[in-house]
Amino acid sequence: MSIGNSPEDDRPSIGRVLQQARIAAGLTVEEISSSTRVRIPIVHAIEEDDFSRCGGDVYARGHIRTLARAVKLDPEPLVSQYDAEHGGRPAPTPAAPLFEAERIRSEPRRPNWTAAMVAAIVVVVGFVGFTFFKGSDDGSKATQVAEGPAPAKKSPAPKTDKPVDPKPAPSDSAIAAAPRDKVTVRLNANQGKSWISAKDHNGRLLFDGLLLQGQTKTFQDQERVDLVLGNAGSIELFVNGKKVEDKFQPGQVERLSYTKGDPAVG
Repeated sequence: MSIGNSPEDDRPSIGRVLQQARIAAGLTVEEISSSTRVRIPIVHAIEEDDFSRCGGDVYARGHIRTLARAVKLDPEPLVSQYDAEHGGRPAPTPAAPLFEAERIRSEPRRPNWTAAMVAAIVVVVGFVGFTFFKGSDDGSKATQVAEGPAPAKKSPAPKTDKPVDPKPAPSDSAIAAAPRDKVTVRLNANQGKSWISAKDHNGRLLFDGLLLQGQTKTFQDQERVDLVLGNAGSIELFVNGKKVEDKFQPGQVERLSYTKGDPAVG
């Protein structure tokens, strides 16, 4: 009995399908890169079925969807083919522990018992001194001495504490005060969750994980911060205190770089 190839073995590769669709649409690699913001070397690599430059399976799927939409193809069959050829879609990793640092709140201030005790001692010493110097007065004055400590009530012990300056809530003004000799990037997932990867100017990984809706992440480096946004349309982006107004699309993969200058898409 001979064994023939299955229909799936005869189907063209993902890169071949995307390349043929691009050529049929009359588009160059440069034009595709400009419209999708996927870098030219990555477009070439994907068309050659080399997904190693995508930065992982999550970003590879995002690039496939972006390129397929740009050439008017349904991306889901290609993504399914990618999953079948690369071991299937992995289960999502819980991201809550990654953001515990963002949820730390200041503890309530405890009563200053030391200051209260000092104030009480001062009141007692004042009362004793007042009684000693007035001891030679007549009975009527002695009665007034007994009533002497009453004025001390004008400054009760709890009021000796200085009011605690409340810590200001995080806001855009804090970002505006970012050091000018560094680059500061803040990401707000205000429209949904997004896969985030951030590196410093030396290529050291600052963060790689899932940013859930409503969560915030801030990165800072001396020279440059490189970002990959897996679902860029859900992210509100601030760079060096300024909001980046680029209109990213839901599901779009963005690879960005920012320095100490004005915000500019990398």
